[in-house]
Amino acid sequence: MNFTTGLLIVLVAFLAGIEGILDEFQFHQPLVACTLIGLVSNQLEAGIILGGTLQMIALGWANIGASVAPDVTLASVASSIFLVLSGKGVDSIYVAIAIAIPLSMFGVKLTHMVRTVSVSIVHRMDDAAEDADFGKIQRWHLVAVCLQGLRVALPAAILLLIPTSSVNQFMNMIPTWLLEGLCIGGGMIVAIGYAIVINVMVNKEIWPFFVLGFVLAMMTQFTLLALVLIAIAFMTLYLSITTKNKKNTSSEDPLDDILNDY
Repeated sequence: MNFTTGLLIVLVAFLAGIEGILDEFQFHQPLVACTLIGLVSNQLEAGIILGGTLQMIALGWANIGASVAPDVTLASVASSIFLVLSGKGVDSIYVAIAIAIPLSMFGVKLTHMVRTVSVSIVHRMDDAAEDADFGKIQRWHLVAVCLQGLRVALPAAILLLIPTSSVNQFMNMIPTWLLEGLCIGGGMIVAIGYAIVINVMVNKEIWPFFVLGFVLAMMTQFTLLALVLIAIAFMTLYLSITTKNKKNTSSEDPLDDILNDY
C-alpha cells in the first residue's frame, strides 16, 4: 500500500470519527465508511459488500439511556483496513466482520476516554464564556470535535503499519472449518440485526408486504430497480387506502379522532 492510499484511509477514518458525533453527512455509517475506504484502496466491490453487511448488523445497535451501543465507526474502519491489507477481497469479508465485533467494544472504551477529556474542555469553554471570548469558545469546540476524529484515525494509522505479509500469514493460518463457521455466524448476526428492527416496527398490517417482499426478492428475473419500483407502488397503494379509511371513519369530534389515532 502506498503512502497516498494510507493517508486517504486515515482521512476517511478521521471524518468518520467526527461524524459519529455530528451525524450530518453520515460518514460513520458502515455502508459509507467501508465504501469510501474500498474506493480509495481500489477494492470498491469488497468495501460495498462489507459495508452493507455491517450496516445490517448495526441496525439493532442503539444508545439507550446511559448504555452506549458498540462503536460502529471504529468497527467499520478497522474491518475495512483488514480487508484491504489481506488482499483477498470478498473472500476475507467474514473474517473482517469477526474482527469488527470485538473492536466495536474497544471503540466504546475509547469513546468514554474522549468524552471524559471533553468534560475539562467544557469547563475551559465556560471560562471563555465569562470573558465573552467567542473565538476561544469556537476553538475549543473544534478541539473537542477533532478529538473524536483522532479517536478513530489513530487506531486506523496503527493498523496500517501492520505488514501485509503478516495479515496474509494470519489468513493462511485460519483453518477451513473456522472460515466456514465465520461465514455462517456472520450471516446469522446480520439476520439478528434486521430482526430486531423488524420486531420494533412491524404490525399485522405490514406483515403481508414483508412476506411479499421476500418472495419477490427470490425471483431472479427482477432487477434491483424493478423491486424498488414495486415497493414504491405498494407503499403508495397502502398510504392511499389508509388515508381513505381515516377519512371515512372520522367523527364529528376532532379531539376524539386525535386520541383514537394516538
